[in-house]
This record gives sequence, C-alpha cells and structure tokens, in this order.
Amino acid sequence: MEADTEPRLETPEAVRLSLLKAILPLVPEHGWSDRAFGAAVDASGYEFERAKAACPRGSLDLAWTFHKDADERMSALIGAADFSGMKFRDRIAAAVGFRLEVVEDSKDAVRRAMSLYALPQHAAEGARAVWGTAGAIWTSLGDTSEDFSWYTKRATLSAVVGSAFLHWIGDSSAGHQDTRRFIDRRIADVMNIQSIRLRLESNPACAGAAEAISRLGKAVRPPTDRRGQFPGWVRKEGRS
Repeated sequence: MEADTEPRLETPEAVRLSLLKAILPLVPEHGWSDRAFGAAVDASGYEFERAKAACPRGSLDLAWTFHKDADERMSALIGAADFSGMKFRDRIAAAVGFRLEVVEDSKDAVRRAMSLYALPQHAAEGARAVWGTAGAIWTSLGDTSEDFSWYTKRATLSAVVGSAFLHWIGDSSAGHQDTRRFIDRRIADVMNIQSIRLRLESNPACAGAAEAISRLGKAVRPPTDRRGQFPGWVRKEGRS
C-alpha cells in the first residue's frame, strides 16, 4: 500500500498548538528565537511555508499562543473551582494562583517570554498579554461590568498579575508560598484603594464630585470586541 501523501488539513490554531508543543523543550536553551522556531518546524513535520502561514511572526506568535493557551487552562480551572464561602478577594487570589499553576512545569519558557516582552519592540505585546490574563480572570469570575469599571478592574488586576509573575519567577520557596503571600498583599492594597474611594463617595463634602465622576464612568462602555486585546484594538489573524 502506498504511503499517504495527502497534506495535513489542520486549522492555523491547530498548527500553532502543534508547533508550541515542539518548541517548548527548546525554549529554555534557545529562547523564543528563529532558531528554536526552525527546529520546532522540523520536529513537527510541517512544511516551513505551512508553519509560517500559521505563525507569520515565527516564535513570537508561538509565545503568544503559549500565553493564551495558559489563560484558557486557567479559565477552565476557575470554572471548575468551588468558591462557595470565599470572599471575592480570595477568589481573585486563587484565580491568579491558578494562572501560575498551569505554567508550573514551563517556568523557563515563562522566564524567556518575559525577557522577550521586555524588549522595546515587543513591550506592547507583553502588556497586551497581561491585560488579556486579567480580562480572562474577571470574565471567568462572572464580571458583568458595562461601564468604566470594566477598564479599571482590568487595569488594577493587570498590575497584580504582572508583579505576581515577576515575584514567582524568582521564588524558590516551598510550593511558592512566598508568591501566594505576595499576591494576597497586592490584592489587599487594591481593596484598600477601593475602600478609600467608597469612603470618599459617602462623604457629604465629596458627594457632588463623586456623583459627577460616577455619571461620567457610567457613560463609558467596554469595547465590543473583548477577546483579550487592548480596548479598541482588534488584532487580525497573523498581524501585529
């Protein structure tokens, strides 16, 4: 019987996931580089043109796929978790912990991705990735904001997520307990800011200004496309 020579019919997303699986063992040594991408293409068995069609930016697209795949696995854990009886701040802390947990076995790949996103030409991509993680957490926890708080929730949680990753990378404590305590402190800081805001709003001396700000905030709406991009920016497939 002749060997099957039919081309592999897979979606671009399936190709990226296959290439991601092939590149992850190479990233600790070679980073998210052209060399690692080429080796991953060879190992996967794809024609280079097929791989480039799915990943026009090469390994940068695979680093993005790595991040988004982890966000999706985190969201699945949040959806399956039993948060009954937990304060909302503890639910957020647990969600951030889940995000770190799903990449526990790929810490070097995360470190390399952070180095990649620290480069000036990729800084916006890194910020977009963290924003997407914050958005995925809020969405998975049932956020239904339809005003300016949609933005503020994601902005404040982005700061928590970004700093948590930095702390986690250098954390050698058992079970990353230092990082968990760090997350708790950062979320407590955010909650304290919210408490101050609420006290100001209830202060008669600030009531007028608070009401005006509230009206303005309610007039702002989230973007119609909420797939993890920056507000107002729709990224087309295969383009930055």
